[in-house]
Amino acid sequence: MLIAVIVIVVIVVLLVIAGVVGFNKLRKADIGAQEALGGIDVQLTRRADLIPNLVNTVKGYASHEKGVLEAVTEARSRVASAAQGGAVPEKAAADAQLQKALVDVMAVAEAYPDLKADSGFLDLQRQLADTENQISFARQYYNDAVSTLNTLVSTIPWMFFSGVAKVGRREFYKAPEGQQAPPTVSF
Repeated sequence: MLIAVIVIVVIVVLLVIAGVVGFNKLRKADIGAQEALGGIDVQLTRRADLIPNLVNTVKGYASHEKGVLEAVTEARSRVASAAQGGAVPEKAAADAQLQKALVDVMAVAEAYPDLKADSGFLDLQRQLADTENQISFARQYYNDAVSTLNTLVSTIPWMFFSGVAKVGRREFYKAPEGQQAPPTVSF
């Protein structure tokens, strides 16, 4: 009888330990995905913060290109609001709109040799290129975190703990249709 009680206690302790480990593993994976999404938001906000400087620099040379500059400003505000709490597809769509607007600004800049040679413009262009690289890295980091989380939520034994941990599958950060390849700007 004593051996049966000891066996039952050991089994219960092992089940409790397995439950705690499963719960913690899923919560850590979910927090990692949340953190990675925050990294995308940080980089999108950084890029949006660079935009007013770029617009003002281009404005000095190409003030008659009002439509292009307004499109950039609108896209910037959309990215800023999406970064504050939008869903992943909303962030991706706002990001794509801003990316297109930036390509249009760079195309306008091609028509102004003095602008292309301006040190402020060149510095902004370098900062934007660095930010684009960081955004790309943040997207990949997020998708890796989501892949890990989604794998855990979908596989045994972790899937049994997903309800208790209140963790579910997350959406991958996908480029909107037509935005899978980065835009090219040539000078």
